[in-house]
Amino acid sequence: MPYTVTLTALPEVLILEPRVFGDARGFFFESYNRRDFAAATGLDVEFVQDNHSRSVQGVLRGIHYQIVRPQGKLVRVVSGAVWDLAVDLRRSSPRFGRWVGVELSADNKRQLWVPPGFGHAFLTLSASAEFLYKTTDYWYAEHERSVAWNDPALAIPWPLSGLDLPDGQPKLAGKDAAAPRLGDAAVFD
Repeated sequence: MPYTVTLTALPEVLILEPRVFGDARGFFFESYNRRDFAAATGLDVEFVQDNHSRSVQGVLRGIHYQIVRPQGKLVRVVSGAVWDLAVDLRRSSPRFGRWVGVELSADNKRQLWVPPGFGHAFLTLSASAEFLYKTTDYWYAEHERSVAWNDPALAIPWPLSGLDLPDGQPKLAGKDAAAPRLGDAAVFD
């Protein structure tokens, strides 16, 4: 099997570790194969968009989601390391408001499947990181929403210590700094 799949505390969120072939010359692995992904996860999804971002240490992006036309995301890091996070934002779920976090890096080559109905965020741990993600729907600015990264109701222990942050706070986009708390955010039914 080209992937090893690990279940998380949120059963819909999956950690995938690809089979890597390496020798003295370097390495090779299939980062995505629709047939093998479906066989390993039981999910037959169609990805319509690939995104690539670069962030410097201490940048926190998220917690993002699309309230209409929600996106599933298959995410991975190709340079550096991040702490990646998925939050269940489905009000009808028994795990509503629960989250799971995992380190993704160029070294461990792990991927995380973040299904529709979940918020997604990451914190850059290395000097910089390049982050790739495949999405199951297109990005629509008018449907994008955020939840505050530091909402006490979520109690997320972001790994900020040891990062080069002059004021001890992550580097945020304006929309993330102004994001509402979970109790005030539009979420899924």
